[in-house]
Amino acid sequence: MKVLIACEESQAVTKEFRRLGHEAYSCDIEQCSGGHPEWHLKNDAASALFFQKWDIVIAFPPCTDLCVSGARWFKEKIADGRQQKAIDFFMMFAGYPCRKKAIESPIGIMSTKYRKPDQIIQPWQHGHGETKSTCLWLFGLPKLEPTNIVKGREQKIWKMAPSENRAKLRSKTYSGIAKAMAEQWGGKNHETANK
Repeated sequence: MKVLIACEESQAVTKEFRRLGHEAYSCDIEQCSGGHPEWHLKNDAASALFFQKWDIVIAFPPCTDLCVSGARWFKEKIADGRQQKAIDFFMMFAGYPCRKKAIESPIGIMSTKYRKPDQIIQPWQHGHGETKSTCLWLFGLPKLEPTNIVKGREQKIWKMAPSENRAKLRSKTYSGIAKAMAEQWGGKNHETANK
């Protein structure tokens, strides 16, 4: 399948789909840090979406102006248009005509501005002893099943010290979640079930 992983510079999900033999591409306005520039579309996601046909789209739209962790700045973000721009970008993925797609975002305003997510997942369900509530809006894809429930429940991401790369580090996809996405949404069992 031809798979677009939008707004992903880390290539965590892209590499997992590639491991399964899919033609997967990361797409971001930043250069990729995952080590495979040949699989990276350094471009705006809108260009990648509308100038190619995709079998699966998994989008990680920027959440800075949408998530509840930044609620104290919402008034300012509404006034200067940043929040509406972020909502419009999220909704571009929701409206994109692809039979199989997923949109990922932390807990935030899209639950009321759009609709409730289909699922909220945690890193500890996929082998990482941390908490980070992550919403998934799913279209033609099943809910992710836990792959490796572990005991740890630390808020490492939330407690991360301020730094120049903090936002980028906080937005990285956990390897266990990336693997679950690829295997459950792009694996042979899922393909067979959808034929």
